Amino acid sequence: MIGNKYLKSLFEYPDEDTGINQLLELLKSKDAKFIASLMEPIDLEQCNEKELEYLTKVSALMDYYLQIYDIEVPSWFRDEKLMFDKPYYYSKRISDFEKVRLQYTSPAPFRTRNVFFDLNGIGRV
Repeated sequence: MIGNKYLKSLFEYPDEDTGINQLLELLKSKDAKFIASLMEPIDLEQCNEKELEYLTKVSALMDYYLQIYDIEVPSWFRDEKLMFDKPYYYSKRISDFEKVRLQYTSPAPFRTRNVFFDLNGIGRV
């Protein structure tokens, strides 16, 4: 069970894309309550497989944005449970060339977890 009320709520969205967009909005706006909530560790032992998969994706995004904002990254983000064995590409419609490009050009928070988002796709207006 995801213990963080914000992340749990985003995980429970019927559409994952919408939940991730909402997460990106919270990060882009530097929502103080949301960011403060991330400092409390999540007990990953209590999470099921689907929750761990979701947390792996979003921890890459959160780690990336917190580093950009020069905010301390909680240690639980970097737990080995939050890493995929095989590359995961968030965009489903990319060529093999784009996949290779993402593997080499993505920032460390993505490469470390084997989660790849196109940075142009996660930018907020």
